Amino acid sequence: MIESRLPDFMTALPEIWLAGAAMLLLLIGVFRGNGGTRMVSWLAVVAIAVAFVMVAVSPAEREVTFAGMFVSDSFAKFAKELVLIGSAATIIMSLGYIRREGMERFEFPILILTATVGMMLMVSANDLIALYLGLELQSLSLYVLAAFKRDSLRSTEAGLKYFVLGALSSGMLLYGCSLIYGFTGTTNFDSLTTLFQGDAQAGIGLVFGIVFLIAGLAFKISAVPFHMWTPDVYEGATTPITAFFAAAPKVAAMSLFVRVLISPLVGVAAQWQQVIVAIAIASMLLGAFAAIRQTNIKRLMAYSSIGHMGFALVGLAAGTTDGAQSVMTYLAIYMVMNLGTFAAILAMKVKGEMVENVSDLSGLARTQPMLAFVLAVFMFSLAGIPPLAGFFAKFYVFKAAIDAGLFTLAIVGVLASVVGAFYYIRIIKVMYFDEPGDAFDLPVAGELRLVMTVTGLFTLLFVVFPTPILAWAQGAAAALIP
Repeated sequence: MIESRLPDFMTALPEIWLAGAAMLLLLIGVFRGNGGTRMVSWLAVVAIAVAFVMVAVSPAEREVTFAGMFVSDSFAKFAKELVLIGSAATIIMSLGYIRREGMERFEFPILILTATVGMMLMVSANDLIALYLGLELQSLSLYVLAAFKRDSLRSTEAGLKYFVLGALSSGMLLYGCSLIYGFTGTTNFDSLTTLFQGDAQAGIGLVFGIVFLIAGLAFKISAVPFHMWTPDVYEGATTPITAFFAAAPKVAAMSLFVRVLISPLVGVAAQWQQVIVAIAIASMLLGAFAAIRQTNIKRLMAYSSIGHMGFALVGLAAGTTDGAQSVMTYLAIYMVMNLGTFAAILAMKVKGEMVENVSDLSGLARTQPMLAFVLAVFMFSLAGIPPLAGFFAKFYVFKAAIDAGLFTLAIVGVLASVVGAFYYIRIIKVMYFDEPGDAFDLPVAGELRLVMTVTGLFTLLFVVFPTPILAWAQGAAAALIP
């Protein structure tokens, strides 16, 4: 009996390893105290690196285990590797910040580890119950991280807002799951896929269930109209945590969105496609227009993330393998661009204080030309200017939409990109053409330089070497629709 269960545990070995590492590091932190935070942080990075290797060497063939609730396939591998990269980069970027801001507490990297375990469970979910458990493990860790700077009123307010609205979204998601179970008699994705094969029609009750499920997942990716928490939480949370919110959790939630809709519910795509189209259009337009008046960099990046999730949803709306491939490619490029942008933001300090307003970047190109250049690369890429990586991310999702006959959606996306380019280019204008203000603090921390260099090279050179990412994403998407 024990031998027959062993392959089950081996399939989920990366998650088991990371959960065990988090508990071990918690014990180390308790005995060493807050003075051991830096050691715990580096050990957490090592644990994530080991988990990354475990995921990379795991078989690409589909394996279902734990009573059909957990699935390991090439799609899960792709999403997990992105999540692990985002989590490790966040811990590395935060090292100097948490020490300087008096936040050096060993719980910080451990909370990121537990959130990462939740994200990995999300993308491997093969059942609505497993989906909810992974989502809540991630969310509970993120609620605490948002309010981690407990002596800051803004941080505490951000955590409370995120918790209250997150609880509401969880209730909506659970209600949707219960409706789906009530009208189909199953919560298993494979059973739902079989049920909706051929010309299956979804009844009105099931449609309501799918809509509530979409609403709960849309909150996690901050898509309109479930975006209300995003600007306040991004602004209120400390900058490394904001960077984390903009990277790994978005990748995990969007990957889960793709798995749920493209795999078990693809047979009733006609019922959910119009909802995704509406959410995508609303997110792209709000992200483009609402960010124009923002003066705070983190609030601007919050509206930018809303818009970019709208672009990712364009590929999902196509409801095809090519659409899924375009979404995964988009997520990989989006995460890299965001990590690089927030590393640049973390690198900018004036008199020991973090820069938070766009106007504070005045004349950055004259005082720190390399930092200004790197940030300009990320701004141009986020705007979708060729030949940078961000252009190809948008190109692939628009192409998938056009191939699926969603011409209006693609046109709205292109127009939203044009409008959105204004506030990215405004930052470049402030850095290069406005008169310098106070001098920025030097030197830039080594870990931030490392993250900016790696992400900057990826953004610049994607046009030269796009094949590895595209082939990676194609294999992941192919696992969803046999």
